[in-house]
Amino acid sequence: MDVKRLLLLIPLAVLAYLLMVQWNQDYGQVPPEPQAPAMTSNAADSNRASTDGGDDLSVPTSASSSSDMAGGIPGEAEAPTGSRDLVAVVTDVLDVRIDPQGGDIVYAALPQHRFSLDSERPYVLLSDSETRSYVARSGLQLEGHEGRITFTPEATEYRLGENDDRLEVDMTAEVNGVEVIKRLTFERDSYAVDVNYFLANNTEEPVTARFIGQLVRDNSSDPSSGPKMGMRSYLGAAYSTPEDRYLKVDFEEIQEGAFNNRDVEGGWVAIIQHYFTSAWVPAQNQQNLYYATTDARDRNVAAFAGPTSTVAGNGEATLAATLYMGPKVQDRLEAVAPNLELTVDFGWLWFIANPLFWLLDHIHDLIGNWGWSIVLLTMLVKAALWPLSAKAYKSMARMRKLGPEMQRLKEQFGDDRQKMSQEMMKFYQKEKINPLGGCLPILVQMPVFIALYWMLLESVELRHAPFMFWIQDLSVKDPYFILPILMGASMFVQQMLNPTPPDPMQAKIMKMLPIVFTFFFLWFPAGLVIYWVVNNCISIIQQYTITRKIEADPSIGKGMKTK
Repeated sequence: MDVKRLLLLIPLAVLAYLLMVQWNQDYGQVPPEPQAPAMTSNAADSNRASTDGGDDLSVPTSASSSSDMAGGIPGEAEAPTGSRDLVAVVTDVLDVRIDPQGGDIVYAALPQHRFSLDSERPYVLLSDSETRSYVARSGLQLEGHEGRITFTPEATEYRLGENDDRLEVDMTAEVNGVEVIKRLTFERDSYAVDVNYFLANNTEEPVTARFIGQLVRDNSSDPSSGPKMGMRSYLGAAYSTPEDRYLKVDFEEIQEGAFNNRDVEGGWVAIIQHYFTSAWVPAQNQQNLYYATTDARDRNVAAFAGPTSTVAGNGEATLAATLYMGPKVQDRLEAVAPNLELTVDFGWLWFIANPLFWLLDHIHDLIGNWGWSIVLLTMLVKAALWPLSAKAYKSMARMRKLGPEMQRLKEQFGDDRQKMSQEMMKFYQKEKINPLGGCLPILVQMPVFIALYWMLLESVELRHAPFMFWIQDLSVKDPYFILPILMGASMFVQQMLNPTPPDPMQAKIMKMLPIVFTFFFLWFPAGLVIYWVVNNCISIIQQYTITRKIEADPSIGKGMKTK
């Protein structure tokens, strides 16, 4: 009996975990929509609308210490005064602002992704404002030069033409006789930006240069998921190396200096949040140093430094890396770098979630609606689990039909629990009943349920994806709670088909399950509730059919005694 009670409590424990383990999900107002910075920033705003000249763009001198920042490129001692023109670049999928002081991207909006369902403004991934600081910095560690390089852009506004597939933004500077061109190359329908430094050494002496890419973010909350309840998607840094394909380093570890620097070939560094990510991807055929630190404003810095290159006297060199700023779409991420698709984090049941998403994606390619794709996916998953469910429902139907005999045994041996247990086990064996069979359908579905939860939570494809009628966003809760109520009603119908547990405690728990599940599901994504409602409806049909067949079979319980 104790085992059965434990099994009945497992679904409750799992759902309680999903809701309570990260109860601190924001309930407040939706964060204010970030505004694009003005094309010209004045002195008062220079610390925010620029690359923060007071912060160092520096590199550890060894792979063993993240606190040793000597030998790097220090930033300006003070923030610049006066006004500064930002460079605006607009493509079909990106709207960015570049600060000529260093050539950093200080603002990046995604026109194809809205900030919220009822807003026409684009989602802002990178910005530097009073409420949030998140920028992508890139610098050049050039021998004989300290401080950020001030570039001169060829223009202050760039826009990808309707007939163009490529847009190049050039900024130039001259540093101690070395001509530097920083070129950012944007392509149509691409969130990846190629960042190149073209160096021409016009002196007789060789100089060394090194590419540095940094992602800088404060500890502010993730605005992409809005106010809702449930588990929170990972927010923090991640690295990929040949030894660790996907290594998460949260902001707390960065603040504590707990990350050990890695000097490896290839790899990438990213900052991940719900649905979106930014990532620096250096050349995969070179040795790169990955490190994490904090800057002068106590922001988190996840970064890489490429190898030091020597530019011969009167020689030339090119240093390059790729910056990704956009949604966590697996196909796009795979095209940028190996293992970058792992930033779509499906949790510890990824080996179930990945095939499910692959199947869901292919179904969507055929029917074009994510809601109906979930319905069809549910039917396919249910078909795969059909034999196991049928076996469990047969056992439950037998218990339902033989309930009077089980009650007779309980009354006959009620004062002798050991004897009653022995007689009940004999009865189960004789009638081919599995007393735990009723728990199996829920227990088998739990891994699939949790995997689907993370899949629907993490898949940006479902963000703002409509189903029909009042469900206009499958990634958030049903605004009218109709689906959770339908789910609870379907569970109640299922219980009517189940045998009444002989143990009063089990009976009480089973009666409470529809109410408890309904309460939990009020805040779950609508896509997940659709799966559960459809799954329950199919289960009801299967269970009803099997129960009618068992009850009509005269061979079952033929020798059953009556009181």
